[in-house]
Amino acid sequence: MHSSCLSFLLLFVGPVASQQIWDIWQTTWDRSGLFTSLAPSTPINFVSPGAIGSADIVVDDSSVFQTVYGFGGSLTDSAAELLNNLKTTNSNNYWALLDYLFSPTDGANAAGLNYIRVPLGASDFSASVYNYDETSGDTSFNNFNINAAPSYVFSVLQDIKSVNSYLKIHVLPWSPVRFLSFEATLVLTLVKPGWMKTSGSMDGGSLSSNEVTFYATYLFKSLQGFQSKGLTPYAISIQNEPQNSDTTYPSCTMSVAVEAQIGMALRSMMNNNGFGAVKIIGFDHNWSGVSTYAIPLLQAAPNSFAGVAFHCYEGTVSEQAAFQTAFPNKEIYFTECTGSLGSDWWSDIKWYMDNIFIGALSYGASTGLMWNLALDGNGNPFLPGSDSCGGGCRGIVQINSDGTYSVNQEFYSMAQASKAIIPKDVGGPFGQRIGVTIGGELSWALIVGAYVTGRVNPTDWLRYSIVVLNWDDTNNGSWDPVAVPTTIEFRGMQASYTFPVGVTTLWWFAPETSLNSTNAESYALYSETDGKQQPLHFFQ
Repeated sequence: MHSSCLSFLLLFVGPVASQQIWDIWQTTWDRSGLFTSLAPSTPINFVSPGAIGSADIVVDDSSVFQTVYGFGGSLTDSAAELLNNLKTTNSNNYWALLDYLFSPTDGANAAGLNYIRVPLGASDFSASVYNYDETSGDTSFNNFNINAAPSYVFSVLQDIKSVNSYLKIHVLPWSPVRFLSFEATLVLTLVKPGWMKTSGSMDGGSLSSNEVTFYATYLFKSLQGFQSKGLTPYAISIQNEPQNSDTTYPSCTMSVAVEAQIGMALRSMMNNNGFGAVKIIGFDHNWSGVSTYAIPLLQAAPNSFAGVAFHCYEGTVSEQAAFQTAFPNKEIYFTECTGSLGSDWWSDIKWYMDNIFIGALSYGASTGLMWNLALDGNGNPFLPGSDSCGGGCRGIVQINSDGTYSVNQEFYSMAQASKAIIPKDVGGPFGQRIGVTIGGELSWALIVGAYVTGRVNPTDWLRYSIVVLNWDDTNNGSWDPVAVPTTIEFRGMQASYTFPVGVTTLWWFAPETSLNSTNAESYALYSETDGKQQPLHFFQ
């Protein structure tokens, strides 16, 4: 009788304490699901393993990598202007949009985006060219004025922060200030360049090494300016795309040596004046520049830069691996890629997931950002005369003049990724990437990222998430989307799910270590019921 009771207890406790999948978010190739919650009526259980599916995802939580700081885009002047106009035209839609984009509330129908890049001064998406100090020869920056930026840049940022307190702001200039000092003007045609730029203009040209201290001071005052608005930046970069000079919009080439010198000077100013926690991120340009710029920059000033940032316009995401190898303890950020008007919706999502929202993270990136947070349906407004976007850039969001809006494929891609890593608890940590491999005859059909998110209460189970792209949509050159029956392996247990062609994010909860590895006399366990954790208690 004692043995029978024990068997009954084991049978009773086992299923309740096992991991279960209750939460699934999905975007499908045919748009039948668009960042849609598919909470099942009964959970998907992890059970004793059997035969594997056509694909087999093996999650290895013993391999823990970088923290993912978040996803988002750039609040250019153009994006801020459109959002501000929406606030004026249709305030309800404005706040509904901000909530959908940025709310980090667990279980909410929202993406929880939280990483925003902001140009310091004008970019190719500004109404006009400007900077924060237009006074010629003002080497002390006594006339520095953060309010040279449109006021709606700061008001929209403050509104976003009111929705998401986790907001991280990453600031950087597209070009140094454009004015010339009097003495530089006198000898410009002889030997000396403009006071900060060889072009004497914010459009194109390069920065002279003689202006390192001045430029570092300008950047430091920019940090102070944002702080005065209640928007202390999380990070600052020295120069957007330092290998690019374009005479049709603010841009500037900058040598590795010059950026390193500015980084060292700025780091010293920041450390000595209350900005020691703000990170300096180097490079901020294409994957193709990893060996010619990103690695040499960190070799020149390793103590000044927390890491480097990459863009998508040249090279391949796998080139991030070279930086990882050279600097395994430095951070990688992915900060810019733009959608193009007229491109294919599903093809774009496949590329974004493979190269950015799963791919860049698998090569060490802690962020995944697109370019403009918002534009209209024609890729406007942009700087008059700029040639930066060719056939037109597409924003993460399209905002229309009648007070309506829609979200684009860029949103759906990053929203799926963001759901996997935003904090489970208020004030809790963001997710970390963990190990994952894919087997089975259709292993090629899935691209997978795996993550673990910690908890505020140390007795609460951790959240384990996977983001899965199924791109098995073509057979012998013909369109043929195929759902892939898949097994998910975790700590010797197995769950099964059939992934449709599209992007799926799902998660389950488990203790920090396997129950079999502990000698504690009792366990505090949680089961997921209707998406809510219920505490359970049992004894050995």
